[in-house]
Amino acid sequence: MTDRIPAFVRVSGPPNSSFLVGYPGISATLPRIEGKVEIRPAAGYSAPVAISLVRICLQRRETIHPAAENVAKRHLGTPRRDTTDVVGKELLLFRCASGKEAENVIAMDLPFVLFIPFGRGGEETNRRIPPASLQLPNRVLETYYELVVTVQQGQSIQNKYAFPVPLQRYDTLSTFGMYNRPETKIATVDNVVTLGISLPRWSYGPMDPITVYIKLAPNLDWMAKARKVTVQKLTLAIEEEITFNPEGDEPQKKVNRLQKHVQAVGTKLPEAGYVTNMGLIFPHKDLRDSQGIIRRGQPAFPNYEVPSFTTTSTLYKIEFFLTIKAHLTSARDITLRQPIVICPMDHQACKEEMDAIEQAAKEASFVDQNNPMLPAPTIILANDHNALRTLGLCMVGGQKKPLID
Repeated sequence: MTDRIPAFVRVSGPPNSSFLVGYPGISATLPRIEGKVEIRPAAGYSAPVAISLVRICLQRRETIHPAAENVAKRHLGTPRRDTTDVVGKELLLFRCASGKEAENVIAMDLPFVLFIPFGRGGEETNRRIPPASLQLPNRVLETYYELVVTVQQGQSIQNKYAFPVPLQRYDTLSTFGMYNRPETKIATVDNVVTLGISLPRWSYGPMDPITVYIKLAPNLDWMAKARKVTVQKLTLAIEEEITFNPEGDEPQKKVNRLQKHVQAVGTKLPEAGYVTNMGLIFPHKDLRDSQGIIRRGQPAFPNYEVPSFTTTSTLYKIEFFLTIKAHLTSARDITLRQPIVICPMDHQACKEEMDAIEQAAKEASFVDQNNPMLPAPTIILANDHNALRTLGLCMVGGQKKPLID
């Protein structure tokens, strides 16, 4: 029975490029996964394999375990939660002729293109832009993608083959105009002093400088009180806020302080106000070891130079804030929290990516989503004339021999 012979399945991408074409998060580039599913006999080099049906889909798997960082909590805290979703649509690549249980196949190459959703999609999960692949230390949270090929061999055997695909998002690049507009914010606690800040831009990557313009201004209607105020020091900090289960019943928040800078001032608040600039460098994760060699990453996760970045998923959300605190005497301290966007690439890398994005958008304009013009599938059946030639074999005197052209 040929349906007992297992199939060898692999997925290959276009020549000299990765599976992923286009830029997820940027709709003009029509982000998509292109490649072909290759099926050969796994046992018996030239024995035909029975194939009834072949399907492929992109699957997102996500897990969270907020207690994973602490050894005691890991066992006593909440268990790991996970979710699995199909991204976009599943494609049917092959189905045997009706009335037949299976086709006896020598070799099969099935081209495919899977379009990655690029619309906000509201409540429709399958239309939302999928979040980037990410894994935090101790697997506190992770999102990873895999191409899942389902092969039905006769009625009794159905196997699934998974191939990891790292996925990045490109809609937070610091070179986009929307992030390069100044952001301003003011806060006051007891109406004696007002703290105001201005950020020239609000998307940053690894080793990018973050500069904040700060102004402490007295309330002119309360000058008698404001004259007594002394500005002791100013604190600027970058905070990472992870919300586990943001759409669930009991969301959990965890705040990590990544960087902090303190500026000692120690002066009375002038009538014109106190103005200064403060800055920080966003921390980066060194991908090189002590010998300067970049470590090999995991196949499902890209190598990021940041510990984490701004992202929103089903089971978690990661946000970043600049926290500015004015420590005062004769008035209450003022704290201001300004959201910022963290991108996995630094400003220079974002600049270099812009031309490639523009080129990908031009190429995508020729692609029809409803009819992406794929190459024809190659299916060599066992009873096809000269079928063995595909495997580099031929029949000589009733025996299979290597084919020599």
